[in-house]
Amino acid sequence: MAKEATKPAEADIMGLCQDMFSKLATYLTGQLTATSEDFKLLENVNKLTSLMYLEMKHIAVNISRNLRDSNQKSAALQLYLDQITFTEEQVAALEQAAYKLDAYSKKLEAKYKKLERR
Repeated sequence: MAKEATKPAEADIMGLCQDMFSKLATYLTGQLTATSEDFKLLENVNKLTSLMYLEMKHIAVNISRNLRDSNQKSAALQLYLDQITFTEEQVAALEQAAYKLDAYSKKLEAKYKKLERR
């Protein structure tokens, strides 16, 4: 009788085992669901990141195109800028020649007046 009292009934053990397996299944289902949701979130983050990189690529392509166009326009204008620089240098040289001519003409005028007085 003592052995029978210490041994739980087989029906109780079966019930406890079923309860344990049911709770374990619920726990594992929750863990797998959470893991699945984590992967879905990661997939969405990856998709958004991919879209952002694609957008950044388009922006970089546009910047590159605009820079290339700007460089071409600058190269086309460089000839005119060189001509302007050359013209400025010629004007400066002409201005110096005009100052020298003015100074020389003033000296000649002074000599002429000096000779005229004699």
